[in-house]
Amino acid sequence: MSALEWFAHKPLGGGIFWIQERFYESANRANIWLVRGSQRDVVIDAGLGLRSLPEYLRDAGLLAPAEGAGPRPLLAVATHVHFDHSGGLRHFAEVAVHSAEAAALRRGDNFEAVTWLAEREVARPPRPGWSARHFRVPPVRPSRLLHEGDVICLGDRQLTVMHMPGHSRGSICLHDKDRKILFSGDVVYDGSMIDWLPYSRISDYVASCQRLLELVDQGLVEKVLPGHFNIFGAERLYQLASDYISQAGVCHKISTCAMRSIASIALRIANSRITS
Repeated sequence: MSALEWFAHKPLGGGIFWIQERFYESANRANIWLVRGSQRDVVIDAGLGLRSLPEYLRDAGLLAPAEGAGPRPLLAVATHVHFDHSGGLRHFAEVAVHSAEAAALRRGDNFEAVTWLAEREVARPPRPGWSARHFRVPPVRPSRLLHEGDVICLGDRQLTVMHMPGHSRGSICLHDKDRKILFSGDVVYDGSMIDWLPYSRISDYVASCQRLLELVDQGLVEKVLPGHFNIFGAERLYQLASDYISQAGVCHKISTCAMRSIASIALRIANSRITS
């Protein structure tokens, strides 16, 4: 299967494109965002990597040329290293990730990447003989380590890094302050927020949600482009963050601890089978 078949995209206007992996039929299917600037293009998250995303961007004509030259520089930014967001990073020459998860990405740590892919989730195999049980996120050496407050300059637009741990220890949002757009990764999306994975932490998640509330209160976000599911606005963002804070009590912490233990055991077993 070609990259053109595997991916599909939708233009949102303002130099932003929404890209998805058509044949990965799972709630884990991550949204991929292409943001075009006057001097640099940025891909936010990269999907599973079963087909080459840069090849798709080129063949679909989504990479506008620089003045009198080839395509502008292309940077892939991982909002975090979970497999559904980081598997495709290997296809990019330039990769950025938060420093807290850089080591996991460099060593191809599929436990921290929570790699869990089932055959039934892939409606059409990307190539003959492909099997989900052999899937893993390969080691990738990031070319840029991100920290709170860093700015990714695209020329005519800037994306500010917000370190928002909780879902994972290196989770980030990217904030386009001028356009009041938040690329939220898995920090928040219109669904149940997951805090029971290895390296999830409820207290961090509560603090991150409090920051989200502040963004809304200050009028700094009007549109959220999340890591999964559909786009939503400031009112829904406030509700999602408020709901998480209100339910993060003792009972939730106890049940989450049990869930994390089960998930950790399952992931270690699954990854031992991959590597054996």
